[in-house]
Amino acid sequence: MAKFAKNKPVRSKIFLKNAQKSMTIKNRNICGFCKEQNNERLYPVKDIFGDEYSIHKCFECNAYFLAPRPDEEKLKQAYDTSYYGENKEKFSSPGVERVLDRFRQGRARRLRRYISDVAKVLDVGCGNGRFLMYLSRLGHFHLYGTELEGKSAQRAAQVQQITLKTGMLEKDDFAQESFDAVTLFHVFEHLAEPAQMLEIIASIVKKDGIAVFSFPNIESYQSKWFKGKWLHLDPPRHLFFFGPDDFKALMKKHGFEAINEHYISTEQNPYGMVQSLLNLWCDKREVLFERLKGNKEYIKNYKGIKLFLQKLFFVFTFPLFIFTDIIAGIMKKGATVEIIFRKQNC
Repeated sequence: MAKFAKNKPVRSKIFLKNAQKSMTIKNRNICGFCKEQNNERLYPVKDIFGDEYSIHKCFECNAYFLAPRPDEEKLKQAYDTSYYGENKEKFSSPGVERVLDRFRQGRARRLRRYISDVAKVLDVGCGNGRFLMYLSRLGHFHLYGTELEGKSAQRAAQVQQITLKTGMLEKDDFAQESFDAVTLFHVFEHLAEPAQMLEIIASIVKKDGIAVFSFPNIESYQSKWFKGKWLHLDPPRHLFFFGPDDFKALMKKHGFEAINEHYISTEQNPYGMVQSLLNLWCDKREVLFERLKGNKEYIKNYKGIKLFLQKLFFVFTFPLFIFTDIIAGIMKKGATVEIIFRKQNC
């Protein structure tokens, strides 16, 4: 049985503790997934704070990872209130949130095709909880979510349909085979201990149940073109990446088979192209994105005309990049990927 209380956040030691535990390893260029040291440096990347890192490729598990591993202080800085948004919603513009709600509804409808009307569903890293809210309108589901302490968790706590845990999903939170579906939408790449998370998910998903993952596609055209300037690297928050085929092979070891995958994402990919191009031309990365979140401190040295030109570039190029995303998606080279897995009944 879950340890959660209805709409009452339960305090838990968040993933920073796991990240700190990882810091005890002297070699901070170690692979964050398999903990092996057999890797190569591919290219440099700089975060929004000006700290310098590199992307490495592990020869043991095929993960790509951020090195050196960010320490506790850098992660606290990266996940401060500016990351979650300081206003009522994450993005200061109501229009942005309305558009995102459309995509949340789309995710809810896709999952609905694979589950029964009374399914038990867990969304790991549920954000503001609105994906689960929209899912609740499609059936009589039992809905659970986890979210790290902060603004997003506070927003999710207001969604009456969710049983929420504030903190990380932990080994003893649920009994084995508790859920018909578990989802992680752009969460897996943030995890300090991803291998442990896969073990937990493999344990709590029922036989013939569903697991849904979406994450940046490190083998996409955008990744290859922009390298360290690519938006979806998001250092130091994104700690590691898998190519889609390597991730499917990894999930197969846990008893899951991929039954569907999507490489086209109007929500993620066209904007990834816009922001990555802007990152090439600007002296700081993610300026427009931070502006949309209302991060005034980050953009304080940018003149209004520069911000206006960036928004103008976004408006005029976005339709073009929707088209190029369709082409890249057909080639399975879209900037992000969503894979739906079914747990094998064996």
